[in-house]
Amino acid sequence: MFNGLQMNMGNLSRLSEAKTRSVSAENFTGEKGKGGMCPLEKGTAKEAARDLGTGWKVNPYIVIPKESYFTIADLKGPGAVQHIWMTPVGKWRNTIIRIYWDDNPYPSVECPAGDFFCCGWQEYYQVSALAVCVNPGSGLNCYWSMPFRKRCRITLENRDEEPVTIYYQIDHVLTEVPDDCAYFHAQFRRVNPLPYKTDYVILDGVEGTGQYVGTYLAWGVNNNLWWGEGEIKFFLDGDDKYPTICGTGTEDYFCGSYDFEDPVTHDRYLPFTTPYTGLQVVHTDQLYQAQRRFGMYRFHIMDPIRFKKDLKVTIQALGWREGKRYLPLQDDIASVAFWYQTMPGREFPRLPDKDYLEII
Repeated sequence: MFNGLQMNMGNLSRLSEAKTRSVSAENFTGEKGKGGMCPLEKGTAKEAARDLGTGWKVNPYIVIPKESYFTIADLKGPGAVQHIWMTPVGKWRNTIIRIYWDDNPYPSVECPAGDFFCCGWQEYYQVSALAVCVNPGSGLNCYWSMPFRKRCRITLENRDEEPVTIYYQIDHVLTEVPDDCAYFHAQFRRVNPLPYKTDYVILDGVEGTGQYVGTYLAWGVNNNLWWGEGEIKFFLDGDDKYPTICGTGTEDYFCGSYDFEDPVTHDRYLPFTTPYTGLQVVHTDQLYQAQRRFGMYRFHIMDPIRFKKDLKVTIQALGWREGKRYLPLQDDIASVAFWYQTMPGREFPRLPDKDYLEII
């Protein structure tokens, strides 16, 4: 019998014993028949619903106090998260999402909310990808399949000095998980500025068997002229000095070409968003804005990068200097790496503090 773990247009007609559930502020546990039961006096929207009462829109959001944590989901398996929708207010770098699988004491996903949904500059940009959709006005969606066998725990940390309001919904399925399903991971990093003649490390320290499935970069440029000559490199299964996979340029890896230029006018970058890859351009023609900033995503949905033992991913930051020579850049680069692997994985490097992650 089809277990309903992963759906696509080709199998939507197939019946399954899987059970669909959903967690939100209106049903914290996702239990069957337990949605919309918040008593009026306890609801976050109790004033708006005061003439209607329980069963109406009484508790549609949560408020996380400053510098505190909130568990938005604690699911018992086996099953799989299929969709996460979230619309946080405030500065997205100050809200950290973490996901813990089974009984693992440290998270397999740890990332600022905006970067996790491919919007790393705290501004809305349309993303129309298969794995991530960002829709007006701040609808952050991800469709990564996230199977788990025993437990899934998802927390939000509010690092801000003010309370943050969060609307969210986590759609999942309770079903058997095949033995060959690996666990979803996402890791955030930032270096500002990148040291001279140093490769930017997107991911390192991965041990296990799995596949790399996506990259998001939030890139702040500190020089004029073109900045994307650097090559991405994937070091697989014991690769030392030289990688197995070596790209030919930053825009090439993100499936563009020739500096992401408008091919007609050659006088501007041309943003795009597609199912597997995209470019966001954050303009700097306003008062007090000093940098030009970019967001880029590439999802390896049709071309996952398989590894058996270990994985490291780096990218060079290269521009141009006089004499037609490459210039190693010292840019502001943040990244999210997305991958699946067997458990237990290694604990992530400590996430930098609020001030280091701040976008100024």
